[in-house]
Amino acid sequence: MGKYYLNYLDELESEAIYILREVWAQFENPVILFSGGKDSILVTHLAKKAFYPSKIPFPLLHVDTGHNFPETIQFRDDLVQSLGLQLLVGSVQESINQGRVAEEKGKNATRNALQITTLLDAIETNKIDCAIGGGRRDEEKARAKERFFSHRDDFGQWDPKNQRPELWNLLNGKHFEGEHFRAFPISNWTEMDVWNFILRENIQIPSLYYAHERKVVWRQESWIPVSEFLKLEAHETVETKKIRFRTLGDITITGGIESDADTLEKIAAEVAAMKQTERGNRSDDKRSETAMEDRKRQGYF
Repeated sequence: MGKYYLNYLDELESEAIYILREVWAQFENPVILFSGGKDSILVTHLAKKAFYPSKIPFPLLHVDTGHNFPETIQFRDDLVQSLGLQLLVGSVQESINQGRVAEEKGKNATRNALQITTLLDAIETNKIDCAIGGGRRDEEKARAKERFFSHRDDFGQWDPKNQRPELWNLLNGKHFEGEHFRAFPISNWTEMDVWNFILRENIQIPSLYYAHERKVVWRQESWIPVSEFLKLEAHETVETKKIRFRTLGDITITGGIESDADTLEKIAAEVAAMKQTERGNRSDDKRSETAMEDRKRQGYF
């Protein structure tokens, strides 16, 4: 990487750190939304740099669907322990048990939309006034409408037409009782920026991002990993493929790509040549043209 690109990464880092410090200055009880994916890991790393030598002043909040990759949960627990952070967990299974949400049926059933209720319950229970996320504007068209400080009403809902202007880096976090904000410090980053920064900083990431052999089935134009939650159709054949994952979600909806990229350098080179967005292998985003925006309006990340 040349000197110019390193300076560009420094500029993105500086902007993200500024936003994280603004969150700490303006809100009473913020948290970092932590999924175990590369973007939430990056935000946590940036928070570590923003407040060094002190510890990160925010807890991590993980919405546990119960259908996670085991590798993701292990990585989460190891990271929390190494950084000495508080971990808050909202359980989708508990929401189901309490009758707060109803589980989907069918072969393409997912708990992804069920996270909305669990997340909003966790925000209310813990009196969270700002949830810091790893959303980026290049991920999906609904993400491109977000501000750095994204207002949510007292029902936890997002209205893209009712957001605060952000001129000259002035961020307005004022809100009424019951309302909250989502903050997106890496909003201006691209997937390529994320990987180049992870490579530069040598940030630890789950093994799922590296190419490895795994039992999978071909479904909805991607390789879906075999798990105890996957319902196989009669015509589907389990195969062993060398794959990696570009984005991490539930094990039931996250598709892998065939790859030999088993180092950070190879991943960065592979991503640079990609033409499809990283969420192109997420089956929950294929349900409709507005799948992401519909979920966001209801209170999704």
